[in-house]
Amino acid sequence: MPDPLSFLSTLFDLGIVVLGFGFIIFVHELGHFLAARWAGIRVLAFAVGFGPAALAYRKGLGLRRGGTEEEVRRVIKDRPEMAARISPTEYRLNWLPFGGYVKMLGQEDLNPDAVSSASDSYQNCVPWKRMIVISAGVVMNILTAAVLFMIVFKVGLRTEPAIVGEVAPGSPAAVSVAVNSQSDVTSPGLRAGDEILSINGSTPRQFSDVVMEAAMASRGEPLDVRVRRPGVERELSFSIVPDADRASRLLEIGVRPAASTLLVDARTQAARQEIEAALARLGLGGVQAGMRLETINAQPARFAHDLAAAADVSGGNPLRLGFVSSSGERVESVIDPTPRLEQSRVRGPSGEVQRVEHLLGLSGVFRIRLDPTMTRARGMGLQDGDVMVRLGAIEYPSPASAVAQIRASAGRELPAIVRRTEKGVATDIALQLRVSREGTLGVGVGDTIDESTLLGSPVASVLAEDRGDPAKSPVITTAAARAGIPAGAVILRVAGRDVQNFGEIRAALRDASKDALAAAAPAKVPLDLQTARGTPETIELELTAQEVQRLHALGWRVALTPEYFQPEQTLLQASGPLDALRTGLSETHRIMIMTYVTFARLWEGTVRVEHLKGPVGIAHVGTLIADRGLIWVLFFMALISVNLAVVNFLPLPIVDGGQFLFILYEQIFRRPVPISVQNVATLAGLLLIGSLFVIVTFNDITNLFRG
Repeated sequence: MPDPLSFLSTLFDLGIVVLGFGFIIFVHELGHFLAARWAGIRVLAFAVGFGPAALAYRKGLGLRRGGTEEEVRRVIKDRPEMAARISPTEYRLNWLPFGGYVKMLGQEDLNPDAVSSASDSYQNCVPWKRMIVISAGVVMNILTAAVLFMIVFKVGLRTEPAIVGEVAPGSPAAVSVAVNSQSDVTSPGLRAGDEILSINGSTPRQFSDVVMEAAMASRGEPLDVRVRRPGVERELSFSIVPDADRASRLLEIGVRPAASTLLVDARTQAARQEIEAALARLGLGGVQAGMRLETINAQPARFAHDLAAAADVSGGNPLRLGFVSSSGERVESVIDPTPRLEQSRVRGPSGEVQRVEHLLGLSGVFRIRLDPTMTRARGMGLQDGDVMVRLGAIEYPSPASAVAQIRASAGRELPAIVRRTEKGVATDIALQLRVSREGTLGVGVGDTIDESTLLGSPVASVLAEDRGDPAKSPVITTAAARAGIPAGAVILRVAGRDVQNFGEIRAALRDASKDALAAAAPAKVPLDLQTARGTPETIELELTAQEVQRLHALGWRVALTPEYFQPEQTLLQASGPLDALRTGLSETHRIMIMTYVTFARLWEGTVRVEHLKGPVGIAHVGTLIADRGLIWVLFFMALISVNLAVVNFLPLPIVDGGQFLFILYEQIFRRPVPISVQNVATLAGLLLIGSLFVIVTFNDITNLFRG
């Protein structure tokens, strides 16, 4: 059952966002209004919101519930002597809070035929003044954003620093080689703890700047990333080519922000209990939400990724963790590392690059993971823990091949057979799965590697990890593919040693190839299998010397991942009023440029329409940001103000930029754009904006229910 306090908190946050958005609209329309009054244009209405009027004020009549136009007409008809005392301007608050407008005599964006011959009409104002009027809303939004940014950076914004927390194995950031590395920097890639000093010449103030620079990069173009690494005397420079993320499909380099050593906490007791239950399942009973990881094997912990680093070199030995609460209570716990498998890049059927987990090409089988919110998948008959025996034409698909098959079946039905185990009895069940138009089933992706040696479809080939650009990386066939190991087989023994899961397979392979490692030579390891048909088979796995080295270089990992910890925080704060002003102007300029770059990337295809946010998406993101405090709300409103200014000044007929071009034409050629041309352009602009609005709103609502 939903938590009432959480629901009320979300409603409160939504109210703050709606008020803030209304304020941004108010400022924009105030710019038009003040400029129109300065230019001597008669303003008929100044409205915040759309639709029927909730409240209206007109000098000479006062405040009214609903509009005042009907009342004005009655006064003019019945009491003409009072008409001169009534203002021509109605100030309205409409019921629909998103949007707003200033209605001037003889000017309607959606109706170019609405002209007037009155001396104080829009048409009878000189063009250069009208250009100022039409630009004033955008100018006010830019000034508002600059002021808000100035306030934010004067008070200080708590945000994630541009420090690397995790590097996805096989990602562009993991395989890029430092172009100016020193003798003590022998391994490729960025590392946890690296501080990003610049990316393509731009200094990131926070980690989101790094993400944005990667997302806005041109496809195939390298980013110049300069970092400061602890223990290395001079800065390192990397040339990294971003890849498209498998989930979001935005370009990224494969890094995540640093996590602190403070465990996540929650507002409500129920949510805290959920967190602590999850910690208990990891073997950390007694550890409370909000505690701080103080020590790892008696050594101080600085970041959450220190735990991953300690696990990687642990040799599988237990790690002793020390936690402390804000009140000083201490808890000692032990956590057991599990073997790490290989993380490699593979090229998908349509040329896209994915990251997969495997062991010399051996892969587990795709297992369905469901949480209580995944109702669409349950409606198709799927259950948590189902193992995929067949998906389309693929038998025993690995997670990577399953995801590729699901994406390729977007918008269609996909036949499947799942193996479900209940009370120790396994049953194969045939299902018809409906793949969404986005190419998803609405399930979590799991596998069988921790509890079984059942093999999924092997990883046939991987990209060499000596270059960051996947287009230039040679393809290497895996040992499992060379040996012809079939999907659906179960590995019973490795070099005569019984195995129960992939961790034991890895240990047996390492023991069987120790001599080859010492001699830097290839190795041959026999595998005893039981095929999907139940027949025994022995296959010899031949490993190259490089594969032997990679096998023995694999480390360890722990289930207590950085997701259990709160993000590392830094305070972005100006040194004084002038610095705050300079920072505010700089941030405003940066966001404006980034917004224009977004449209360029839409044209290139590296940014998609589904990545854009409409009113619903903005409201949803705003409620999440409002939870971080007032300063973050002001920062978000500044971002919205800049984006509103940019979008409003695009050369589209129904926004300010298109109107500005019409007036500029009139200023240059001494005659207005023909009404017929304006009508056609307005209709085209309306169709474009309307279609985009419908698409982004549909995506916003879909993502809201999906997430």
